[in-house]
Amino acid sequence: MGAAGLSALGALLDPPTPRAAPDPGPASAAGPLPTRESGSFISAARGGVETKWIIARPPGTTGVLRPVIALHGMDSDAAGVMSLGVEDALARLTASGRPPFAVVSVDGGNAFWRRRASGQDSGAMVLNELIPMLATKSIDTSRVAFMGWSMGGYGALLLGSRLGPARTAAICAISPALYMTYWGAPHDAFDSLDDWRKNSAMNLVPQLAGIPLRVDCGTGDGFYVATRQFVNELPTPPAGGFYPGGHDAEFWHQHLPDELAWLDS
Repeated sequence: MGAAGLSALGALLDPPTPRAAPDPGPASAAGPLPTRESGSFISAARGGVETKWIIARPPGTTGVLRPVIALHGMDSDAAGVMSLGVEDALARLTASGRPPFAVVSVDGGNAFWRRRASGQDSGAMVLNELIPMLATKSIDTSRVAFMGWSMGGYGALLLGSRLGPARTAAICAISPALYMTYWGAPHDAFDSLDDWRKNSAMNLVPQLAGIPLRVDCGTGDGFYVATRQFVNELPTPPAGGFYPGGHDAEFWHQHLPDELAWLDS
């Protein structure tokens, strides 16, 4: 995969820069792997919550694959990500001759993929629990890409930026839930003004340098203005763009094939 895709990932503690747990090396596949594999683990980072995960692979996969970690939006889960048509789009992409890769979704709750005042930390769950587990599933976790929708779009930017270009192959943020002011955010998005200052989208801009980035958003999306402002602050224009549509599954399903193709470019 190219520099803009998958060939190009510590807990989320503040102030130390988070780093994914050491990669034990991918387990090799002995035969064709399932196109859909699922399971769960008890997440210490999420306070002992059972956390379900799903791996989608192209049909006929026999080797180790690089992953795209796909983060869901508010009130969704791992299954909700796959319901957007991930498996079909992945199969069609590789059937066209593109290199195969895996898409991984996981339950993250509504904590915006970072440490919260409650002690729950769905970002640390991804970095320190999910990713090491994937290394036992014929997944090469030395570098990963992130994608996400709405709250998950913000999460993809957050986790990818904190890991940095050495471990993050690419980030694709779709309809990201970005709040340019603390007072304009819902009460459950940030724990305090200080939390917003530390974790707002604008603070991510310097950390995104060197990471291939795509941002897609509908012109009728409630996050359109904030997303446009965020994109304008980036030193290099990202891939993707602004298209007719809203903040809904129709828009997300429509653009998914192009987004997966970009991640595989």
